[in-house]
Amino acid sequence: MAVRLVSILSVAASVALTACSATPAPVTLAPSAAATATATSPAPPAPIAAGMPFAVQELGKFDQPWAMTFLPGTSDALITQRGGALKLRLADGRVLDVAGVPSVAAAGQGGLGDIIAAPTYAADRTVYLSWAAAGGDKSGAEVGRATLAADGSSARLVDLTTIWRQQPKTTGTGHYGHRLAFSPDGRFLFITSGERQKFDPAQDLGTNLGKVLRLNPDGSPAAGNPFADRGGVAAEIWTDGHRNPLGIAFDSSGNLWSSEMGPRGGDELNLIVPGRNYGWPKVSNGSQYSGEDIPDHAAGDGFEAPKAWWNPSISPSSLMIYTGSEFPDWNGDAFIGALSGQALIRVHLDGATATKADQWAMGARIREVEQAPDGTIWVLEDGPGGRLLRLTKP
Repeated sequence: MAVRLVSILSVAASVALTACSATPAPVTLAPSAAATATATSPAPPAPIAAGMPFAVQELGKFDQPWAMTFLPGTSDALITQRGGALKLRLADGRVLDVAGVPSVAAAGQGGLGDIIAAPTYAADRTVYLSWAAAGGDKSGAEVGRATLAADGSSARLVDLTTIWRQQPKTTGTGHYGHRLAFSPDGRFLFITSGERQKFDPAQDLGTNLGKVLRLNPDGSPAAGNPFADRGGVAAEIWTDGHRNPLGIAFDSSGNLWSSEMGPRGGDELNLIVPGRNYGWPKVSNGSQYSGEDIPDHAAGDGFEAPKAWWNPSISPSSLMIYTGSEFPDWNGDAFIGALSGQALIRVHLDGATATKADQWAMGARIREVEQAPDGTIWVLEDGPGGRLLRLTKP
């Protein structure tokens, strides 16, 4: 039976379902703000604590930062803030407000979410972003794409269009998931979709909640998906049985990995295999917040077990697989930001196996971890005034 452990974030939700269209559509934009540039003076690198294998440099602070991506061919980074603002941090440290962002449902865990550059960015400056969108008294994750227009003094998203929606929108403000990744060949867009704290949709192929999805870059279902013959939203589904997957990344061998928040314990790192069912809410190595037991993953139960899992909870927020030269001993390893665990976690990957390696106490909830073009590791703390930190060799 699942071990009962101390609780992490508790949340409440009620069930109500409604349908929405997946047809690409223009996006309602938030009120525009004049793009402004502010320079920050980075603090000198310093070890965050005795014995750490890296030095830490503070590069600035952001209001509830959620995700970050470096723009190809540059050291500029886009940073989302959960409240709805998008920032462009230039290589010289100036920060621009990016206009043209969508209106978001900023409540609970919802708001502006992930952002990535398209594989074609160098040619067309396309970016993809996700957010929680309102629909009456309900909400759901959406994904859109736009062109980033920036000239060093101002920046805006142009022609932002919604290409995907969670179906259906529901009540509540939790478990959106909405992390994004492109396949290494650039042909497919993968989206993680949380089950919105509704449990059963994760096992229902008639909804795209609680799933990992594989789409074409325009948001249409990719050919050859495991449930394509069922049509509808089932044609989008790559894997099912997920709770709240908040990290997704490919390793250098083309394996797809996802980090996922469990209930009370049972946080997971999963190897994503097409057509597999990852068990939620039928099995988990954690327990319900109420203390009710959930059957553990077990051999022969028909569900795909995690490659690594955590009890007590760490609340995994993000996932990056390292390929840089700054820390050569960590090449190919997974890095996970931990919210309740207030840590940066390293997991050694070897083919299809994952072995816990390091858990470094960071003294704050870690929302995002990314690799910079120079191989350094950048980390965003969660919450108001969340610091942007750069990790380098000591």
